[in-house]
Amino acid sequence: MHEPNRLTDTTTDVVIVGAGPVGLAAAIELGLRGVRCIVVERNDRTGYSPRAKTTNVRTREHLRRWGIADTLRKASPISPDRPSNVVFATRMNGHFLTRFENALHGSRARNNLYSEEAQWVPQYVLEDVLRGRAQSLPSVRIYFETEFLSLSQSPDGVVSRFKDHRDGRSAVVNSAYLIGADGARSVVREAIGASMTGDGAFSRNYSIIFRAPELAARNVHEPAIMYWMINEDVPSLLGPMDEEDLWFFMATKLDVEPSSIDATELIRRGSGIADLKIEIVGTDLWVAHRLVADHYSAGRVFLAGDACHLHPPFGGFGMNMGIGDAVDLGWKLSARLAGWGGETLLASYEAERRPVHERTIAEAVQNYSAVSNELVRPALEEDSPRGEATRREVADIIEAVKVREFKTLGVILGLRYANSPIIVGDGSEPPPEHFMLYVPSAHPGCLAPHLWLADGSSLYDHFGPGFTLLATDGDTASTHALLATAQARRVPLKVLAPGDDRLRIRYGARFALIRPDQHVGWRGDAIPDDCDGMLARLTGADSPPILVIASEAKQSSSAAQI
Repeated sequence: MHEPNRLTDTTTDVVIVGAGPVGLAAAIELGLRGVRCIVVERNDRTGYSPRAKTTNVRTREHLRRWGIADTLRKASPISPDRPSNVVFATRMNGHFLTRFENALHGSRARNNLYSEEAQWVPQYVLEDVLRGRAQSLPSVRIYFETEFLSLSQSPDGVVSRFKDHRDGRSAVVNSAYLIGADGARSVVREAIGASMTGDGAFSRNYSIIFRAPELAARNVHEPAIMYWMINEDVPSLLGPMDEEDLWFFMATKLDVEPSSIDATELIRRGSGIADLKIEIVGTDLWVAHRLVADHYSAGRVFLAGDACHLHPPFGGFGMNMGIGDAVDLGWKLSARLAGWGGETLLASYEAERRPVHERTIAEAVQNYSAVSNELVRPALEEDSPRGEATRREVADIIEAVKVREFKTLGVILGLRYANSPIIVGDGSEPPPEHFMLYVPSAHPGCLAPHLWLADGSSLYDHFGPGFTLLATDGDTASTHALLATAQARRVPLKVLAPGDDRLRIRYGARFALIRPDQHVGWRGDAIPDDCDGMLARLTGADSPPILVIASEAKQSSSAAQI
């Protein structure tokens, strides 16, 4: 580990403002490629509160690629073997309504659709793991208690200014690029003149972190990662933060003044356990937003995560979507700095990520429209035939409307970069979008379909850090021209021929070119004659739309098989 105490005047490749999950993810993505990064964080450590608790399957796949998926699994205070179910009930000591099993896809059972299951883990634990990985990289430096003040830029770079909170000293950093991953109140966003548009502050909510040693024993329901409590007193949700006595509680759409809130009483009323012994650890009054920045970049400065998109935290999308931003931006900045990425590569960041943000935010807002408050019915808690009928009615409603919150592979893995300027289309139609159903597809722009290979390894584990040419039928004799062109352009390219007959069916073509972020850039039954034009497009050196219908290349070469 290396964490110099003070930032001084210096020069680097990329400055990252914000050491939350998004900023740290960007540092790892860049640092693994040898890019020099300086990460600055105004606080004295990474996050204080466990706002995010779901590390979804796609984020876990990135962690696997970075070598820390198992590290997070072991670091979590919540057992990875805890049932990943979500229970709906009137109260913790009340009537059971229904459940969603394997919610958010946290079951450890192996699934061909992805290489890593989701994990229920406090955000601060994830941040510690990310920070450790970032600090292990020789090209990454992290400075805490260091505040970003301002920036100026020229065609050649960015000059940013910082202040050390401990001694008031200032520092000036020259960099090629700067990433603003500094959250909802982004100072970087303000510095580049970007504005958030949409619906702001449309409801207030109240989150509490607390200790209750007796709660697990007094809970009459099965172990779960989340309990939705539907009652007229305090519609809310509650869940464990460890396997002992730490819990979170969230009262949704709470229309009261902050000064009138008694956190202990709120938990007791919501849970139904009037004499529950509680120690309040922290509270957070927050408002729900539906906001997106009007632009994600200006010159050499880029926004990522909450700095450019905000939405209600229902579906577990927010932090995970921000980490996706970091991955997309990271490989593109690295390519540009290495000399093989063109200007269009950086322009594609917003073109690719904005549609993903808009679709995902719409899902989160839809989920927020059906929280516990909207599910309350008269007689729901009655011990009577009327009460039983009401509970059946509400359970049916929950199963119909909340499935899109807890079964979301179609959103998480079904993201596609349909109109990207750096994708080579093949004339085919992608599978229809669906919030729940994920249909693996190698349609250009889609996430490369996953497969567990015969030796038990993940197909993703064999992709290279640059581009990977996947020969689904094992043919490596036709790849010479593409390899030679990639070498001439200094584009990192690996040829992969697993020799698995299932790949030809799953990918729908003999060849697929996989980008560094594991999205399909091109596919076809033959290597194109114009390899240079294709690589120019994929690396952002060629912006006009092109369609490649490949013809058989005659050259031969050799490539390693697995």
